[in-house]
Parts: sequence; structure tokens; C-alpha cells
Amino acid sequence: MPEHHTHATHPDIVKRLKRANGHLQSVIAMIEGGRPCTDVAQQLYAVEKAVLQAKRTLIQDHIDHCLDVAVAGTGDMSGVADFKAITKYL
Repeated sequence: MPEHHTHATHPDIVKRLKRANGHLQSVIAMIEGGRPCTDVAQQLYAVEKAVLQAKRTLIQDHIDHCLDVAVAGTGDMSGVADFKAITKYL
């Protein structure tokens, strides 16, 4: 099992995702309440952007960590493997 990594940006990412989750719940309520499609689409766009930014922040932070490990010259190549593995989510 991979070791647990906590980066400085994780609390901010969690806040962003919780906010996006709240907006997504609002979107569901809007659809169920018969709100106009343009209003729903606007809110879905906001949710999509929030999730995309959270993903981008997480990946950039992870890549920075992997590169730091690789540059440190510890001989531990797991950072390089992690770097290669996460790039598929870009």
C-alpha cells in the first residue's frame, strides 16, 4: 500500500472540494426545483472549475514533492515513479 502523503496544500484542497460539493448539492436542488437550464449550467460550470482547480493544485504539489525527492539524490526512485504515475491525470 502506498505511504500516506500530506502536503501543505491539502487543507486548502479539502476546503475547495467541500465548497464544490455544496455547490453540486445546490445544482441538484436547482434541477429538482425546475430552475432554468442556463442557471443550472452556470452553476455546473462553477463546480467543474472548482474541481479542476483542486485537481491541478493537488497534481502540481505532488509533482513538486516528487521532484524534490528525486533532486535530493537519496537514491529513492519512488519519487520518479510517482511523478510518472500522476502525469496520466493531467
